[in-house]
Amino acid sequence: MSERVPARAGVLVAGAGEAGVRVATTLRELGYDRPIVLCGDEPHQPYQRPPLSKAFLDGKAVRADLALRTPEFFRDAGIEVRPGQRVTDVEVDDSGSGTATCEGGDTVEFDRLVLATGARPRPLPVDGGGLDGVCVLRGVDDAERLRDRLATAGRVVIVGGGYIGLEVAALASARGLATTVVEREDRLLSRVSAAPLSEFLAERHREWGVEFELAADVRELVGDGHRVHDVRLADGRLLPADLVLVGIGAVPETTLAEKLGLDVRRGIVVDAGCRTSHPGVWAVGDCTVRAHPHLPGELIGVESVQNANDQARAAAAALAGAEPPRPPVPWFWSDQRDLKLQIAGISSGYDRHVVRGTSPGADLTVLYYRGGELIAAESVNRPADFLAVKRALGKGKTIAPEPAADPATPLKELITDRA
Repeated sequence: MSERVPARAGVLVAGAGEAGVRVATTLRELGYDRPIVLCGDEPHQPYQRPPLSKAFLDGKAVRADLALRTPEFFRDAGIEVRPGQRVTDVEVDDSGSGTATCEGGDTVEFDRLVLATGARPRPLPVDGGGLDGVCVLRGVDDAERLRDRLATAGRVVIVGGGYIGLEVAALASARGLATTVVEREDRLLSRVSAAPLSEFLAERHREWGVEFELAADVRELVGDGHRVHDVRLADGRLLPADLVLVGIGAVPETTLAEKLGLDVRRGIVVDAGCRTSHPGVWAVGDCTVRAHPHLPGELIGVESVQNANDQARAAAAALAGAEPPRPPVPWFWSDQRDLKLQIAGISSGYDRHVVRGTSPGADLTVLYYRGGELIAAESVNRPADFLAVKRALGKGKTIAPEPAADPATPLKELITDRA
């Protein structure tokens, strides 16, 4: 066993991303004084992911700017960070104690285990995925590779019209690159947003020169045996490309959970305190799914920094025997040139939406309702709307849909008790 690893960890965190780091730091804030070990997959100190598709990709930030905490912070806090030491196997007894084996052969004994294993890019199931010039965007190495490619690219094809794809499209088009987004659904963000937001974003991107292929499937990435030069669609058309970004979502990393026999249904199933089906094992972040807030019996995965931090705090409180924090309102954001998209709540399961906007193409808010009650909102360049909805949901209140349709009426004045 490596001498850098304590003889026995009070808590072992498998994963050193945002969620894993937050578990460790919150445990210390709560007075937990046993050894904590974080084993990370990547050979880097823990770093932030949101800037990867924004400032870092645009060259406005460097690796040092991404650090979640300094090495000195971890040392002073008594948190052992092990970069490049992915946990490959783990055994846990009924109490939650066990032994983990890391890549390279080191073992760590622990009293409690937290899985913060994140997610991996969903692969595009077509030939040509291994060609030079085909990229994904998940980690800092991916972002650095994509940033270098963008500096020399002429024609960019982005497979997937989600938030990451649109952020990269905004950046590529701002540089004057011929940019095409291929989306298999008939509109952008169709699984998470109502049509008004999809149309708003598509129109703005078209104004920036981005082309869209909607309701289109990619059948092959075509190259010369080494480098990609075309994307073949299902109808046989070829889209010229010297850079292809595959951004079709992520797959929760559940390998360790499956080895442990935990309840895994797409992601690791957790409760409000982030406990898994094993009473001594917790899971946090992108590897998890939990009860859907609006659809009884269904599960939902929430991939965001905010969710990772909130779940980590809940898990740390349970591990430290502290009072659990109040469940916060989920929120997200996306930057696309001059557009600041802010989302509060979970819109999945809505049965009605209301649109607000003062200037076509400049700003928009879509409010989502289920059973007459507000459940979420998406705001573009309307931060006051976002804050009002976040405040209302956080207090268990609502906003009546009819008066909310008037964009001149501040939403904060319409917050009322639920029926």
